[in-house]
Amino acid sequence: MAEAETRFVVATFNVNSIRSRLDQVIDWLKAHRPDVLCLQETKVQDHEFPVAAFEGAEYHIVCRGQKSHAGVAVATAREPEDVAFGLDDAGPPDEPRLIRLSVGGIAIVNTYVPMGEKADSPKFAYKLEWLARLRQYFDRHFSPTEPVLWCGDFNVAPEEIDVHDPVRLKSHVDFHPQARAALEHIRAWGFVDVFRRHHPGEPGQFTFWDYRVRDAIDRGLGWRVDHIWATRPLGERSANAWIDREARRAARPSDHTPLVAEFAL
Repeated sequence: MAEAETRFVVATFNVNSIRSRLDQVIDWLKAHRPDVLCLQETKVQDHEFPVAAFEGAEYHIVCRGQKSHAGVAVATAREPEDVAFGLDDAGPPDEPRLIRLSVGGIAIVNTYVPMGEKADSPKFAYKLEWLARLRQYFDRHFSPTEPVLWCGDFNVAPEEIDVHDPVRLKSHVDFHPQARAALEHIRAWGFVDVFRRHHPGEPGQFTFWDYRVRDAIDRGLGWRVDHIWATRPLGERSANAWIDREARRAARPSDHTPLVAEFAL
């Protein structure tokens, strides 16, 4: 008799301050019970992270953050292994932007990629450098033949259908040709865009809607900058992927919303 498949669920969510969104995140965890939830832009120092709330929801939590901006965390239903932080090369480690861990033999890399501010700014040059370093990070630590997930806020919309106005936004740092090329260079290492595997060619599938734009979610004025990518052997086991838009309609929501992927292992 063949063994029954195991359902493995991973989600990613830029919370834009974990303390502001804590109740929403804990309620979401309890309602959906993913195996892994990757969080970005937690905006809190490690000693102030609300660990007890996650433990009360029966999740392990690992985090690396700082005051006011950036910060990443991963909640896992089982205890994680091989936890590491930051880019481990000769450059700035930037630990509040990357966590690596393993759950059940699957390696998971959670990132909050720098946004870049403006295309002619040093911050955009740093973003491109950061993405190039990340490609080298995958080269050092993994093989495309292994089960690896890259999750998080990539701060890049890969395709024209991933933004609401590709003509007007063509020079924006999150849709700039150089940023898209840098992201494609990482994808070519051996990743599958899990959401697009299940929703090929579908426009209007967004994970971010700007607070500053009136009724942005109802008007469809969004971006798909949050992603779950898998190496091909794992991507071929993906059973579903979906965006939880309702979380963006919650009281005091983040400007992002959760993205979820399910795998049959």
